[in-house]
Amino acid sequence: MTAKYVLVDTSAWILALKKNPVARAVSVIDNLLAGGRIAIIPVIRLELLGGARSAAEFQRLESRLSALYQLTLDKAEWDESAGLAFKLRRTGMTVPYIDIIIAATAMLNGLSLIHADKHFDLIASEVRLKAENLLA
Repeated sequence: MTAKYVLVDTSAWILALKKNPVARAVSVIDNLLAGGRIAIIPVIRLELLGGARSAAEFQRLESRLSALYQLTLDKAEWDESAGLAFKLRRTGMTVPYIDIIIAATAMLNGLSLIHADKHFDLIASEVRLKAENLLA
């Protein structure tokens, strides 16, 4: 059921929402929004809302994020994340745990990941993560 959705990482949202947005990020995210195809997970929501600059911005962003398809982080996602972290460390790769949670959740749910974070490119070089870097 979730395969029609795409997970958009905080790094991609930031490119689209900043004062001078990156045109490619705006285009990709706007197209996904128009098709109702963006999924969000609690850690991405936390990162975005935690970065709000005012109460008004927080409320506006919270309202918009609430309209997205909400995925939860259940035991399966945490187990997948732990396994991925272990696997990556065995290859000598150290990646922030938040990025591991995001990547593992995307993989477990069969989602593509839109991002602008080199860590996801590193993860994708080792596992079956389908990722698109907006800066590549």
